[in-house]
Amino acid sequence: MLLIIAILLLILIVTYKLYAHFFPAPLVDPNGKYVLISGCDTGFGNRLAKELDRQGYNVLAGVYSNASKEQLVGELSSKATVFKLDITKQQDIDDAFELINSKTNDLYALVNNAGVGKGGLIDWIPMQLYHDVMEVNFFGHVSMTKTFLPLLVRRSGNRVVNICSAAGYMAAPAVSAYCASKYALEAFSDCLRREMALWGLKVSIIEPGFMRTAIIEGHEDACSELWHNLTIDKKELWGETFFNQHLKHMANITKFAQDPMVVVRALQHAVSSTKPKIRYRPGWQSALIFFPLSLMPAWLADIFIALINSTSDKPAGVLKRTQNIVKQAQSD
Repeated sequence: MLLIIAILLLILIVTYKLYAHFFPAPLVDPNGKYVLISGCDTGFGNRLAKELDRQGYNVLAGVYSNASKEQLVGELSSKATVFKLDITKQQDIDDAFELINSKTNDLYALVNNAGVGKGGLIDWIPMQLYHDVMEVNFFGHVSMTKTFLPLLVRRSGNRVVNICSAAGYMAAPAVSAYCASKYALEAFSDCLRREMALWGLKVSIIEPGFMRTAIIEGHEDACSELWHNLTIDKKELWGETFFNQHLKHMANITKFAQDPMVVVRALQHAVSSTKPKIRYRPGWQSALIFFPLSLMPAWLADIFIALINSTSDKPAGVLKRTQNIVKQAQSD
């Protein structure tokens, strides 16, 4: 009986997916609709701002640096508004609210995009880095959402789009701070969607794998900085050979980074569709590797991840421990 139910559910899901693919929901009319996007300096936010601007939306683009502001102003139409925004500072968020509220009291969409992705092994990462990553990737988005909710609930069908990650449902080595922040944002997004359903507020979660963005491209430098700041004892525990092998392994993985436009297209759909999805998994990595891994028993997923992350060298401390065990056995 359970098998029959499972098969029927599978058929239902496949049928729905095929129908949604060949008969997509209509798009909203962008005229007069305001979309607020954080983190528009580079990457997804920058490209999304340009795409939505071309579609006719009133884009409200938050950027971190003055240089980014000047450049983006020259690349967007006169309908767009570009302004400084550091989502870790409540004053910046409050200033953004006042600016936007002076233009409209009905915010159609909030795209929480700003993010940082510093990686490294847990034993190498200082506590401050965990705090810094959470401030941007989680608390900043929570603060943005709470601040702009009064404008978002003005009309049923308005929406929040949160850029999470495959790292928000599938934890991986060497990105613990990033994973923790994305897991938190995933949970917040689900709670927000369920709490605000009575208001007709739609919430979409974007879960890409690793893409060719500044976060991925800067991983090697960030990891090298962490290593440089370790104590001598900590470096001896892990060993220079292991560190170099780790960098080489991460460089090989980043070769598989995908074109970020697949994420931008998912974001466009989440903003523009009359029936946006709850979750988007753009790119082959998220849909075909990370999501199936997340469904496996933990012990089996651990085996696959260990194979993916295997290196030819072990930490110096592990080698030394093994040598001591051998010596002890020989002496006995």
